[in-house]
Amino acid sequence: MCGITGELRFDGAPVDAIALGQRTDTIAHRGPDDSGTHIDGPVGLGHRRLSIIDVAGGHQPIFNEDRSLALVFNGEIYNYRELQKELRGLGHRFSTDSDSETIVHLYEERGEACVERLRGMFAFALWDRGRQRLFLARDRLGIKPLYFHLDGERLLFASELKAILADPDLTVEPDPRRVLDYFTYGYIPGEASAVLGVRRLRAGHTLTVDAAGDTRSRRYWDLPLTAAQAGNEEDHIDALLAALDESVRLRLMSEVPLGAFLSGGIDSTAVVDSMTRSSSTPVVTSSIGFDEAGYSELAEARATAERLGTQHHELTVHADAADILDTLAWHFDEPFADPSAVPTYYVSQLARQKVTVALSGDGGDENFAGYRRYWFDRLENRLRSVVPSPLRRGLVAPLGRLFPKADWLPRPLRAKTLLMNLATDPARAYFDSVTAHRPEHIRELGTAGWRQALEDYHPFKAFETLYRSCPADDPLSRAQYVDFHTWLVDDILTKVDRASMAHSLEVRVPLLDHKICELAARLSPKWKLRGREGKYLLRRALARRVPRETLERRKHGFDMPVSEWLRGGLRERLEDTVFGNDSRLGDFLELGELRALWKKHQSGIGNHGRLFWACLMFETWHRRHVGARTPSQTAQGRA
Repeated sequence: MCGITGELRFDGAPVDAIALGQRTDTIAHRGPDDSGTHIDGPVGLGHRRLSIIDVAGGHQPIFNEDRSLALVFNGEIYNYRELQKELRGLGHRFSTDSDSETIVHLYEERGEACVERLRGMFAFALWDRGRQRLFLARDRLGIKPLYFHLDGERLLFASELKAILADPDLTVEPDPRRVLDYFTYGYIPGEASAVLGVRRLRAGHTLTVDAAGDTRSRRYWDLPLTAAQAGNEEDHIDALLAALDESVRLRLMSEVPLGAFLSGGIDSTAVVDSMTRSSSTPVVTSSIGFDEAGYSELAEARATAERLGTQHHELTVHADAADILDTLAWHFDEPFADPSAVPTYYVSQLARQKVTVALSGDGGDENFAGYRRYWFDRLENRLRSVVPSPLRRGLVAPLGRLFPKADWLPRPLRAKTLLMNLATDPARAYFDSVTAHRPEHIRELGTAGWRQALEDYHPFKAFETLYRSCPADDPLSRAQYVDFHTWLVDDILTKVDRASMAHSLEVRVPLLDHKICELAARLSPKWKLRGREGKYLLRRALARRVPRETLERRKHGFDMPVSEWLRGGLRERLEDTVFGNDSRLGDFLELGELRALWKKHQSGIGNHGRLFWACLMFETWHRRHVGARTPSQTAQGRA
């Protein structure tokens, strides 16, 4: 895998070579094997390389025959051999055997439509000297990241935000609205980043910027939730298994050691099982666990590894592992409150000791409706259809407000979310189900200055737009569509990219091959969620290959015991960081209100572990990337 960065100046002045080199070196962890820069007047391209394919000859930037095109590329193109053969037949001459050079020649043939032929994960920038334009592209699912800053003078872009923030002329100021997004979701969804003036190129999009600063953005792919495909169960199973095996086989392409993450769950088991069918040697697998048995899947992963005959490695993470918080803040660039970043970081570290490339099972839940929330959402929609609206608003909603929200109470008293959701529309109900905290509650904790900067902003507006723009009209498809455009790309894939790249490990995600996503998107909801059983078709397919006990295991998720750690080994760290005299969180949230909640959490009266983990990660991020700033500068910036 690699890291890219670059600049295009609109005044025609040459790019500063020293500054370009410094920004390139900022992301050296993404590519420790090689580096390269190219300056062509007002454009500069920088590249850091992790050598995977054509180790000897794939130096970047890479050019076409007359050097009128220059490319920096991050990712893997799995169908590059097929494209290479086709392009040679059209007369193109290749100077390397790398997948990146294929993009250059494909662009010569198809222009900006070249992305539509690429199968893989990628983010790249291509300078077209003849047309005097820079072409940026990101893969369909957003597996690989790409940030950019665009103003009247120049365009800056990079694989990671830190490479843009390294520019000394850029003002680093948190976006007040994104702070609310962060505490609402636990991550920041959408195009805007945590820093004002820096955006992300969205998944499945391209951005063209010419030398005068004129821009054009285009979406070239979206999840095709169209009419359900006909066919019986066996037909669908055959198609799914064939697509899985093909996707995995393509991702075994490598000139360096390759392995897989293994949790013992359905998705990673499916991937590793398919790998063993295409590999002549034992697959190298890596697993992570905790001392707290309720959070650990080591036993399940070990059993799967033994059955599949893998060369298995495992690691137990202890509470003091949270010493890596500063490291996480550095690598993630933006505040990120998903606690599973910790085990993902460590499983990547473990895997990198043995391999340079690892396959993961990410994407199975999103493609095939594996999350329990899909079942609950369907239940709510069914109840909503039979309970008259006046009754839901007049009786159910007040009852929901009266119900306590308390995780320590018996299960029959945990009906608050269900009752509240029944009283609202499906879009808002699903929003409330997937967010970490209701934005109204976060605003109540907010300082006066921050609330003023927010004005009438509400995170639900963008969520609702996505929900209602889904091309299918059934609730499950709408929920999956939103998850693909928020949770999957901005939480799951962000987490895997940053945690793995911290160790210069490339992670490939065969269940997110766009052909598998398209196959799953065209399935009727009944093939995904049957009764209370999610991943119905995937389970039926795997029943041909894996033992029943694997399919029937309770889903753990990839989490960590954050609430317990905050009452133990992390308690002092949080108090010193969040409630310290130099805390910047106090520019956004009232620390007095937080102290009251903190006391309840410590006493066991309440469980606010997710909120305080988010507070800890926000403060750690702010200190690492923003630094000491006055409250007026930080909290009351441009909204």
